[in-house]
Amino acid sequence: MIRNWKETSIVGTNCDLPVLDSVDVLVVGGGAAGVAAATVAAEAGASVVLVEKYGFCGGAAVAGMSGTICGMYAATETPGSPVQVVQGFSERFATELSKRGGLTAPQMYGKTWTAAHDPLVWREAAESMLLDAGVRILFHTTVVGVIMDGASHEGVVVESTAGRSLIRARRTIDASGDGAVVARAGHRYTFGDSGRIQNPTMFFRIAGVDVDRFLDFYGPDTICPPEVSADIVAAREEGLDLPRQKIWIFQTPRPGELMVNATRLVGFDGRILNVVDPVDFTEAEIGGRRQVRSYAEYLKLRIPGCENSYVVDTGTEVGIRQTRTIAAAERLTNTDVLEHRKRPDGIARVPWPIELHEGDKPKLHWILDDFYEVPFAALIPEVGDNIIVAGRCLGAEHEALASARVTAQCFEYGHAAAVAVHQSLQRDVPLREIRGEAVRERMAANGSDL
Repeated sequence: MIRNWKETSIVGTNCDLPVLDSVDVLVVGGGAAGVAAATVAAEAGASVVLVEKYGFCGGAAVAGMSGTICGMYAATETPGSPVQVVQGFSERFATELSKRGGLTAPQMYGKTWTAAHDPLVWREAAESMLLDAGVRILFHTTVVGVIMDGASHEGVVVESTAGRSLIRARRTIDASGDGAVVARAGHRYTFGDSGRIQNPTMFFRIAGVDVDRFLDFYGPDTICPPEVSADIVAAREEGLDLPRQKIWIFQTPRPGELMVNATRLVGFDGRILNVVDPVDFTEAEIGGRRQVRSYAEYLKLRIPGCENSYVVDTGTEVGIRQTRTIAAAERLTNTDVLEHRKRPDGIARVPWPIELHEGDKPKLHWILDDFYEVPFAALIPEVGDNIIVAGRCLGAEHEALASARVTAQCFEYGHAAAVAVHQSLQRDVPLREIRGEAVRERMAANGSDL
């Protein structure tokens, strides 16, 4: 249910608010896509400001504690070592985490692999990369409106404890994850499949775990074995609040600690939640913290190695898989994913399965020994000049987004957006005139596997 919240706030170019900054590139959002976009754009010589509503970078990876870099490795039914098929900024950031002791070795996730990170180290790595590149970071700053000259984006209105002000920018990268700038400009977007979107979840970490005993019982796969799912159903019938029986548990870089992806969040009345609505967001987080205690109790009582475990923390916010999806110049389709489509304008490889979180059991459709590529135009809104998106709000069908939204790919979307913005500024042409093939070529020169 989406209430009638006013989303569009368009301010003309003659607004008399104070100007906080005037830059070449404004990046809205400090998640994986925003960090990549701001870093790459600044390294190319642009003046860049990044605005982030929290006091740290990380987005869903840190505030939502999704905790893994998914989407780097191929999926296969053939046993063996992980095969990495995504490089570029994703690999660069993973290397930075590893150097700081903040990333695990690849862990088995069904038929593919993923690596878990330390959320504090993620923040520190992001800040270091941004500052080294010369990005101006503005934490505790929220976009509340846009500056438009006709169809042209000229900047945004931001608000902080200090009040409201303007940031003027020649180009804007909406890396908010929620299409916040696109929505406030009145551009078209959708919510999932006719309003049905994927469930949010509340991630949590537990410490005090005998990890060796846990692994002896649970096995090497982070997706729980069938006997654990069956036991969760039995515990549910005994009264524990455990609505999801297929859960995922990851080792973290910290000794004696596990990260748990287990909750399934709906409204207090059972409705599907859409967390752009603050009522739904609030219910998700209250309900999520309650479910965390139930799953933590279950682990403590019934899973070997977890007898002395305790909850370290939960996400600052619920883990958000999906909100707004922009109406893009070109949409990534379900068929593109299912047929593993390659394309000359592809700006990111995606080997990650369609991972659809609806109901009590996530649905997985694997992409085996292959990948597809995301078209550059999926980042370009169908209308509006001087704006591009990066992150999970890209133009995609519902099931396609359930594959394309993960962290490694969000790094690459940010990388692509920055390259496109640089080419647009250099040539003084609209973003929609930039060819995906040219962006792909530059990204490959930067180290992306394309």
